[in-house]
Order: sequence, then structure tokens, then C-alpha cells
Amino acid sequence: MAGNSFGTLFKISTFGESHGEAIGVVIDGCPANLPIDLDFIQNEMDKRRPGQSHITTQRKESDSVKILSGVFEGKTTGTPIAILIPNEDQRSKDYTHLEDAFRPSHADFTYQQKYGHRDHRGGGRSSARETAARVAAGAIAKILLKQAGIEIFAHVSAVGLVEAPNLDQNDLSRLIQHRESNLVRCADPATAKEMTDLIENIRKEGDTIGGKIAAVIMNCPVGLGEPIFDKLHADLGKAMLSINAVHGFEYGSGFSGSEMKGSEHNDLFIQEGEKTKTLTNFSGGIQGGISNGMDICFRVAFKPVATLMQDQETVNKEGQATTIQGKGRHDPCVVPRAVAIVEAMAALVMADHYLRNKTAKL
Repeated sequence: MAGNSFGTLFKISTFGESHGEAIGVVIDGCPANLPIDLDFIQNEMDKRRPGQSHITTQRKESDSVKILSGVFEGKTTGTPIAILIPNEDQRSKDYTHLEDAFRPSHADFTYQQKYGHRDHRGGGRSSARETAARVAAGAIAKILLKQAGIEIFAHVSAVGLVEAPNLDQNDLSRLIQHRESNLVRCADPATAKEMTDLIENIRKEGDTIGGKIAAVIMNCPVGLGEPIFDKLHADLGKAMLSINAVHGFEYGSGFSGSEMKGSEHNDLFIQEGEKTKTLTNFSGGIQGGISNGMDICFRVAFKPVATLMQDQETVNKEGQATTIQGKGRHDPCVVPRAVAIVEAMAALVMADHYLRNKTAKL
């Protein structure tokens, strides 16, 4: 299986399956002498881990990280960083009824057809369990970016048709406080209550629902991004679309920009002291594939979780019609736990382009 690595200079390779002994990641290209805060890394992992509330999957995983290499006396050495995350609460028996049947809207059928063999226990490599390794790597990328003053914030902006209003991004600490004060990780407390109620009702029905995550990258310097094929927004798009259940990505004005006139959409330049800025930010902080110094804004759309606690019609490996029962421990809505994954993937892209931009100027 190819496609297990991501990045150019700051590069990660993840490994492991949902019901194997462990999952993990190897980070190659992280600069030496970067102080590693294990408490910060674990805090990032805790935002994604299962079993954290009654509106998430009840699988119990501590997601404790163990750094095997690349860190000595609290600092990176410049050599590959290997991180291991043990799987502690597998219930493979919950998936025995899926050994021959294909779950609707899962990777079961495509994996079977492509490889002639698949791990039916939670989807194996296709499981969202793999994203824990990305969050661990993303935490280290965040530490690197923080030294450059770059910060990333994401929150749940919609669940189903319940949408949060646009938020004032100038007070980041307040937004983080509001986001972490509720189960759904929405930075608007009033909307968060509506979202939580909706997810609870959906869960009781044995159904699932989708949602959206809005993100902003602040204090990004001008010049990150590599035209022509490695545009910054293109790499952000690939990063987000590689996350399980993501069905849409847009940055800046996104699809709504197609409804505007050029005179409405153009971001006019102004000079404020020594800094060149734009009056508006329909470009989403990226022009020509290169960061322009404004906030980089994007949104990610997640489909409803495909596993329902309801019976569904399907076919088995012989092509025979069958019915599968909804069993196991699954999220009724993935977005509360996906906030950490979106931030992690954004951090990996930005860390990679930050290092690439430094190399370009040598």
C-alpha cells in the first residue's frame, strides 16, 4: 500500500491499524534543538481521543504517546522522531459479522477489490483511528510554528443545519476558552448547546449527522507556498481531504466567490506603516498559491458517519444481498473530535512550507 507519507521537508509516515497492537508515526525533517513539551502533545491527543463524552464513541483509549527516538534531554536531535500510540480497547468481536459483508459508504468494498484482502476489524488502516498519529505529529509541528509566531485555531462551525455566527478572531484565548467549555467544540456557546442537543437526538435515533469545521491560521508570514503544483491552498486542500469523512474544502470566499463580481471580490491593497495589507480577505490569505500575510481562512465539510445503529441492506463478497446490523462503538457526529485533526493537518502543511521557504532563501 502506497500513500502513507505526507510532506516534503517536514515529512510524516504513519503506520498501524485500528485493532492492531498500536498505531504510530515517524517524523523526518524536524529541525534539531526544538524543545518538546510532552504535556502539550498529550493535551492535543486528548482533544481527539475517543470516549471523552457521551456524544462521541465510547471506545476507551488514553492515546498516551511514547517517543521512541529523535528526542534527547527534552529537545529534538534532528534525527527521525518515532512515536508509538498503543491500542488499549479493541473489541474485534464487534466486527465478526462484517467479515464477508460490505458496509455502505465505507472502504470495505474498495479495499477488497483493490488488494484482494482487507482487515474487517474496524476497517483496519482505513479507520479514523489512524488520525491519532497525525495529531501527535501535528503537535510537534505546532511547537515549531509557535517559535515562528504562527498560530492555528479551528472550531465546529456547523452540525447539520445548525450554524454558528462568524466569530471575532482578534481574541484567540477567549475563542479557545469558549470552544473547550462545551462537548461539541464550538466557539459560540449558544450555538454549541443547539448542536449538542441535535447530536444527542440523532444518537438516540441510531443515526448520524455531518458538520463543518472552520479554521484560521494567524500571523503567517508572506511567502509560504510553492507554485505551480505545490500551492499553499492546494496542499491544505489535500491535507484536509485526506482526513476520514471529509467531503469538502474551501478557502477564502470559497464557493460563494463564484457568485460575486470581480469588483466585489478583489482584495484592494493598503499600506499600514511598513506593512502591506488588504482591505478585505476574500483570497483567504493566499494569492497565487503564496501566503500574503493576511489570516488564512478555510472550511472543511464532514459527511455523516457511515456506521449507523440501524440495519442496512448491502451485499457480501459473493455479490449476494444481505443485511448488516448496526453494532459497535461509533461517533454519531465526527466533528467534535475532528477539530484536533484539522488543526494538526494544517500545522503539518504550514511547518513543511515554513521550512521550504527558509531553504529557498539560503
